[in-house]
Amino acid sequence: MPDFTSRYAHNYAVLHLGAAQTVLAFLVLWLCLALPLHAAEPVEIVVTGVEGAALKNVQETLALPAGLVREGTVDRIWLDRFARQAGDKTRTALEPFGYYHALVTVTVEPDGGERYRLLVTVAPGEPVRLTGVTVTMVGPGKEEKRLARLVTAFPLHKGDVLLHQKYEEAKTALTSRARDLGYLDAEFSRHEIRVAPSATTATIELVLDTGEKYYFGETRIQGAPDYPDRFLRRHLTYAPGEVFSYPHLGETQRNFTNSERFKEVVITPEKQDAEAHRVPIAVQLTPGPRISVRPGIGYGTDTGARFTVRYRDLNMFHQGHELYSQLYVAERLQGVVTGYVLPSPKDVRSSTTLQLNLQQENITTYFSRIAALELDRNRSFGTGKLGTAYIKAQYEDYTVGAQKSFARLLLPGLRFSDDRYDNPVRPRRGFRYTLDLHGTHQLLGSDTKLVQILAAGSYLLPLPWRLSLHMRANAGATLLNDPLTDIPPSLRFFTGGDQSVRGYSYKSLGPRDATGKVVGGKQLLTSSIELERALFKDWGVSLFYDAGNAFNNFSAIKLFQGAGVGLHYYTSIGALNLSVAQPLGVDKQALHFHFTVGFEL
Repeated sequence: MPDFTSRYAHNYAVLHLGAAQTVLAFLVLWLCLALPLHAAEPVEIVVTGVEGAALKNVQETLALPAGLVREGTVDRIWLDRFARQAGDKTRTALEPFGYYHALVTVTVEPDGGERYRLLVTVAPGEPVRLTGVTVTMVGPGKEEKRLARLVTAFPLHKGDVLLHQKYEEAKTALTSRARDLGYLDAEFSRHEIRVAPSATTATIELVLDTGEKYYFGETRIQGAPDYPDRFLRRHLTYAPGEVFSYPHLGETQRNFTNSERFKEVVITPEKQDAEAHRVPIAVQLTPGPRISVRPGIGYGTDTGARFTVRYRDLNMFHQGHELYSQLYVAERLQGVVTGYVLPSPKDVRSSTTLQLNLQQENITTYFSRIAALELDRNRSFGTGKLGTAYIKAQYEDYTVGAQKSFARLLLPGLRFSDDRYDNPVRPRRGFRYTLDLHGTHQLLGSDTKLVQILAAGSYLLPLPWRLSLHMRANAGATLLNDPLTDIPPSLRFFTGGDQSVRGYSYKSLGPRDATGKVVGGKQLLTSSIELERALFKDWGVSLFYDAGNAFNNFSAIKLFQGAGVGLHYYTSIGALNLSVAQPLGVDKQALHFHFTVGFEL
């Protein structure tokens, strides 16, 4: 089912404000929100002599016990007792960082009135260094190359400081990887850290016993008698006889949960019943409601206030087929889309979809009414990868510029997408790209002939200090086409708005006709770079730069530019975004506000 939310995401409102003042205000807000605020405490703990992770661990260990401060008053007797214990607590907190003979001095100083300062002075001394590190494997999996690479890459070596966290993390990584590769009994038959009596040197000896490799046995699915077994098994990401893998079980759980057909999914590997190292799997399902009706409301400065109603029947004819319909009504965009999905037994993303779309759009640039019937054949090519062969029959009645016309089209096409974001609501890293090739000809009964190639991509890169860099680009080319006047607006390119070039009105950029009105172009090129700083748990602020345009010839490219700041609030149903952008290199320097908000009830 297509995502119509993006149609509502192109929004603008123009306000004549001082650009420099607004940008400065956002930057001040960013810095202020980024700075932590601390109320004055009756007891201040000051630790000197160590830094970094060791300092943080000491500070966490020396957290004041509950009851030492009550209603702003310090229990001095309890504070003195705590100070006497602070030395041992500090030394223990330093041992994971290799400091086994640190000297610690603790004093309590009055700081005026009922306030005190607990001074912890540390002389860590020389850290314990490793004189030997031995990591070996035994058992049937000792020749497993993917495990051997982890053994070779063990992060602690002779001469290194003994860091317990690295040691424990490396141990966990080895056993986890072994179990992911099917060695479910993997464990360390020997795991020793020997610290010399002088507390200046130590040795590590690890022996990983892999045990036997396990495989998937048969899967028993219960609790959903209204769904055919063939449909339920399309959610499985493994087959009997494949190497057992907990990640595959986790992916299977997500497949069942994300289908929205089941309220509860419990997957249990019954290792105790394994025969010949084949583990049977039990899947217990609790079905959810078959039919749902969900209204939604929202507002976008491009389309205005909007109302939506989504209807879904997730088990037509008790075969797991899906019937969906969505009505969307906004000030400048209205329509209804209805589709029927026949799931493929191959996997959860492969399917055949027949969809009817009726839409009317009335914006400053053009007026368009569309009736389209589309048949899609979707096939999964692995995690995140989806290929689609489609054919669309479309009638479009439109007015653009001084032209009023209509178009009949029969558009076959191919589309491929790859989506690898780590979180659909607020991703931290990942990428997405889409390639689309479609065309038509009068021999197919269309009013025009053309071939179009579309490409879109985005990349999200996490940076230090809770920063992230988001880059995106879109390109489109129309080949072998008739004059632009024969192409309806749905196949022309326009730019401007929240999802293309911010700082300009929605679809206000592109070639113009003799009267000066924007009529769209045959080619497209846009790009964006945005630096975001996360604030608290659900907020973020950003700085961005956009550039792009629609045009008819690559030899005469003129890119419009915009820059600004953004404020973002992330919820479980998506982000609420406010962007303030200013055009660059143009006479009119008015600010544009791009705002989107929407909720499904």
